[in-house]
Order: sequence, then C-alpha cells, then structure tokens
Amino acid sequence: MTKIIAIANQKGGVGKTTTAINLATAMAAINKKILLIDADPQGNASTGLGVTEEDRTPSLYDLLSSDEFDNAAIKKSIIPNLHIITSTKDLAASEIELASIENRENAIKNIIKHIVNYDFIFIDCPPALGLLTINSLVAANSVIVPLQCEFFALEGLSSLISTIETIKHGLNPHIKLEGVVLTMFDKRNSLSSLVEQDVRSHFKDKVYNTVIPRNIRISEAPSHGKPVLIYDINCVGSQAYIGLAKEVVFNQ
Repeated sequence: MTKIIAIANQKGGVGKTTTAINLATAMAAINKKILLIDADPQGNASTGLGVTEEDRTPSLYDLLSSDEFDNAAIKKSIIPNLHIITSTKDLAASEIELASIENRENAIKNIIKHIVNYDFIFIDCPPALGLLTINSLVAANSVIVPLQCEFFALEGLSSLISTIETIKHGLNPHIKLEGVVLTMFDKRNSLSSLVEQDVRSHFKDKVYNTVIPRNIRISEAPSHGKPVLIYDINCVGSQAYIGLAKEVVFNQ
C-alpha cells in the first residue's frame, strides 16, 4: 500500500523543499521505493535532485494538461530507488487552467491512480494555499509541515491547519497531520529553543523529536544539484534527515 505524504507550508523559506528532497533521499537509502512529485512551479525539488531544465518534460504540467498518463513523466534521479515527476515554469499556468475544469481538486489524485510499485510518494507543495496545494492535500494520506524556528513560525500555520480540516470534511476524509518538523534550528540562539517549546506545547506528540539544524552544508547542496545526504553524508544536516526518516517509517 503506497503512502502519500504532502509536504506543505504556505510560508516560503521554511525548508519545505529541502525537507522533501532529503527525506525522500533518506527513505530511498533504507531501500524504500520513493516517488517525489514536484508540485511547485519554482521547480526547486527538480533542481535539488539534479534534473536539468532540458530533461524536465514531460512534467507534472503535461500530466495535468493531458487526458492520458505518460509514464515518461516518471524520471530516474541520481539516487537509486528515488524517482521524480518534475516541475517546469509552465506549472504556474495550471492554477488558472484548473479553475475552469470539473473536479479540479482531484487532478493530482487522478494522476497518482496510475502510479504503482512505490512505498512512499512525497508531494512537494508550492508555498501558497492555491489549487496545486489543495490538489496535493486531496491526493495525500497525510501532511508533514516543516516549520522554521523563528519568531513568526506559528503565524499562518493556523490557515494551513484550517485548510486541512476543511479538506478532511469535504474532499478527503482520510487526511491527517503526519507531523511537524522543526527546521533551521540554531542552538546558539535562545529564540530557537523558545519556538521549539511553543510548537511542542501546541502540537504535542505531532512534533518530531528530530530537529533539522541550520547547517551550511544543507544550504550548499542544492547549488550542486544534490541532496545534502549525497553532498556530505557526515554533516549534522544529513544525520538529522536520516533521523527524521527513521521517525517517519517508525510512525507508519
């Protein structure tokens, strides 16, 4: 049974795509068959897995625009056991195009129906609560929310939780909050600890024990077209994502 997990936060710059590609990589490293769907028109997950602009078609946009599923859209990445459906800039147009079609909230779900033989499918959502994110939440079994350890961490999160609840009651009764992962944690900054305490008091056991640190190697890796686990397996950032992957698997 394939588990479909959306990775979402409408606030940008919280480590959402970084979490998507590195969690997917860590899961693939423990012999799980993983598909990552890049549902963000910025295409950062595609870049982070080393897929060039020239190699991104057919992309998610092409699947959304067609009545037939094209297996060529599922591409191998540089990571064994990890495949990706890429994003291109054209995907931004799908927000407008989806608005005019019937059952528009089910477009990504209908694509995933054609996909088999994966243990986990991760969907990297755009940093907005638009139709692409709603589509991703309708298709998913659960949601992982990356949350940056900063003053405004909880601001706007209520909107995402509200959206999840709305979708649960109307479009996807099975969706749940898989967990909240704290990102960009700086142990030298007391604010990070205060934010952690605040988030854990709100979400209790839904907050993963693993905290992703602010780490220069995590920041450098995308410019090399690699997940940090490939760029530098021994850095604290890589070890944190390995720990997160263990928690996600253990919680299934």
